[in-house]
Amino acid sequence: MNIIDFTISLNGIDLLNFAGVNESNLNIIKDYFDSTIVLRGNTVYLKGEQDELKTIEKVFNELIFLQKRQGEISQKDVKLVLDLVHTKDDAKRLKKSFGFAPNEINDVIISRKNDFIKPRTPNQSEYLKMEKENDIVFAIGPAGTGKTYLAVAFALAALKNKEVNKIVLTRPAVEAGESLGFLPGDLSEKVDPYLRPLYDALEDMVTLEKLEGYIEKNIIEVIPLAYMRGRTLNNAFVILDEAQNSTALQMKMFLTRLGPNSKAIITGDITQIDLPKRDQSGLVQIQHILKNVEDISFLYFEKSDVVRHKLVKDIIDAYEKFQGQ
Repeated sequence: MNIIDFTISLNGIDLLNFAGVNESNLNIIKDYFDSTIVLRGNTVYLKGEQDELKTIEKVFNELIFLQKRQGEISQKDVKLVLDLVHTKDDAKRLKKSFGFAPNEINDVIISRKNDFIKPRTPNQSEYLKMEKENDIVFAIGPAGTGKTYLAVAFALAALKNKEVNKIVLTRPAVEAGESLGFLPGDLSEKVDPYLRPLYDALEDMVTLEKLEGYIEKNIIEVIPLAYMRGRTLNNAFVILDEAQNSTALQMKMFLTRLGPNSKAIITGDITQIDLPKRDQSGLVQIQHILKNVEDISFLYFEKSDVVRHKLVKDIIDAYEKFQGQ
């Protein structure tokens, strides 16, 4: 990874118009890239991977040209330039790095550090299709099939495309008795071990600096399931992970948090239930309750969808054989 610093001069440019009111134009550009972009005086300071900085430089050069030709630029101009440059570069990188054609770019969920997150198995492709066509999707299957990882990618893509205003990720903290009160430290210290997998997925797709900004502004929220009670989530992408460890009442509580223009993905593995009794699992019960409800889909991953270390499939097979004895 080649991280460098770079500057772009805006001498002779109408900075108020170029940056936009409250830097609205500049913020649109920031949302498209992982690099740090800061305007100080007449200079734009950039820090990031070399290839991405080249693309950002193209964007600024195009906008500078447009402003000089038109006398001003608008948010529409900024989005148009970003779409043109972004799509063109993505198509080139797709073909060069992954061998699939530009017309398959719709299969890409989100760009990540000069890489792309896209479905790698037929069921993962179906997952992407279901997410686009439904407001609520249940993804059920063994560990390592990409259930949570892809859900986080879906959410970040929706946020990037302005389809939602925030992301909420949650898990039941079963081992801590859901009250978390007996653990030392503040809330973040208490729940961190249980929410860490969600942070890991986020940190793999978003730079730490940008992620911290999202969390500070409450655009991304990672909380235990118990703290969802009483809330209504509008214009949000909500993910419930490890849902097999939610009770029937908790599952109902979670699903009824959704407000207008919100989407939800619920992931879990019903072979790894940590509740005292298996029949208490809200994920087991909900398959029967919602199986015929429109705009809600269930997807069942299999061992063949495992995309972690090659030994994960063998480990799952070994456990199945042992339990079948």
